[in-house]
Amino acid sequence: MVRPLRIAPSILSADFARLGDEVRAVDQAGADWIHIDVMDGHFVPNISFGPVVMASIRPVTRKPFDVHLMIAPVDCYLEAFAKAGADTITVHAEAGPHLDRSLQTVKALGKKAGVALNPGTPIDHIRHVLDRLDLILIMTVNPGFGGQSFIAAMIDKIRETRDLVSGRNIDIEVDGGITAETAPLVVKAGANALVTGSAVFKGDAKAYARNIAAIRTGATSLAA
Repeated sequence: MVRPLRIAPSILSADFARLGDEVRAVDQAGADWIHIDVMDGHFVPNISFGPVVMASIRPVTRKPFDVHLMIAPVDCYLEAFAKAGADTITVHAEAGPHLDRSLQTVKALGKKAGVALNPGTPIDHIRHVLDRLDLILIMTVNPGFGGQSFIAAMIDKIRETRDLVSGRNIDIEVDGGITAETAPLVVKAGANALVTGSAVFKGDAKAYARNIAAIRTGATSLAA
């Protein structure tokens, strides 16, 4: 099944002092989704923001909020992020004792459900919950900080994930080190949703459209 290409700028790389303006700028620059990285300083070695900040920018755009929860335990926060305006909620396979129950909760809240796999997390972790999934996020860096270098070994993992979900209506997303140069590699391997932070949020707001266009063009250059 061919899925539409989605570019999802991560606001982790935005100017937090102008967060609403930054979200509006990438919306107008051609973003398909707004990617929101939530970090707790426990599951990953960084702290970003919570549902109150996310709710404050929800009125700024009608683009889907693609929410990546890098927090543990995760279950007790799912409702708060759903109410704050998430459209998709992605949890890590290791973020709670019962992954299937977490995904059921997300679906019961009326949201799309995703699972994130760290570089060291095997895809077998999701083999028996595929029927619950709308999205699989392959981390192409170790989670916690923006601006890291792309881990090339994850290309094989993307291919394996593509084969695993063959025929299912599931987006394959990648996050980490995605640029105009790495985008075609992951798309050719099977990804259709690209999270990109520093490659979009560089230069002033006028540059964002050029940056997104370069990634979109790059993503399709080797995909045929």
